[in-house]
Amino acid sequence: MKKGLLLFFVFTYLTTAAQDETVKKLKGEADRNIKKEADTSGKVWRKGGIYGINISQGSLSNWAAGGDNFSLSVNSLLNLFAFYKKEKHSWDNTFDFNLGYVNTTSLGSRKNDDRFDLLSKYGYALNPKLNVAGLFNLRSQFFKGYIFPDNVKTYSSDFMAPGYLLLSAGLDYKPTKNLSIFFSPATARWVIVRDTALSNKGLYGVEPGKKSALEFGGFATINYLKEFNKNVTYKGRLDLFSNYRNKPQNIDVFMSNILSAKLGKVLAVTWSLDIIYDDDVRLFGSGKNSPGTQIKSLVGLGLQVKF
Repeated sequence: MKKGLLLFFVFTYLTTAAQDETVKKLKGEADRNIKKEADTSGKVWRKGGIYGINISQGSLSNWAAGGDNFSLSVNSLLNLFAFYKKEKHSWDNTFDFNLGYVNTTSLGSRKNDDRFDLLSKYGYALNPKLNVAGLFNLRSQFFKGYIFPDNVKTYSSDFMAPGYLLLSAGLDYKPTKNLSIFFSPATARWVIVRDTALSNKGLYGVEPGKKSALEFGGFATINYLKEFNKNVTYKGRLDLFSNYRNKPQNIDVFMSNILSAKLGKVLAVTWSLDIIYDDDVRLFGSGKNSPGTQIKSLVGLGLQVKF
């Protein structure tokens, strides 16, 4: 009887001690998880970017910024982003810069393509998927550009010639974390041609001799960013603008696509496709005074770094 009581008390003590250790362990894991979630939720900024330099094979069609129809080039690409999110406030910022140099046997070595694009969008949440938002966009290039009709070098563009400055207020719909659809029925867009030689020709929709033109219309932009896995990413953007004051049915289109696949730590293959249509860019056709769909495609292999 005494042995039985002794065994009972020993068993009870060991069971209670084991339960206390289990409870302490579970409590410690719960505290760590709560702390980890709190740290994650407190992170209001998400920043990063990609830089790549590639040897590319490119094709251009009616490209107003200048370049050959077919080329082998060294092309660099810089994409930066900074996204802010706290409570009902959000602020999305992106900066894209492309620069390429081409070498051809017929026309020598020269700049092939150059473009920068700064986009900033502030939003206030009406519900989890819909924001009222304001948008700012600046798009141009840094260096001079040339087109080569019939192998004749013709000056066509420069820094802020043209430049596109856009201010817009509207609604921003985000059905998923990868997709954003912004729409505004009231958008102001300035077309800037600061170069006197180009403005005197009345290019890009600016009256001859003037350096800018104000357009008012409807605007929509769709942005999609998807990481299929740690090696394959896609970034796409489609901008649509209708000028209420002049041929609103002729919608301006700006579309960019970048598909990137990493082959190692720093080696990657990249395909980019840009499509532009602007009824006011009349540099094409037999008389070099007609609009045209501008297409640029580049396939490259080179180095890529994420940060």
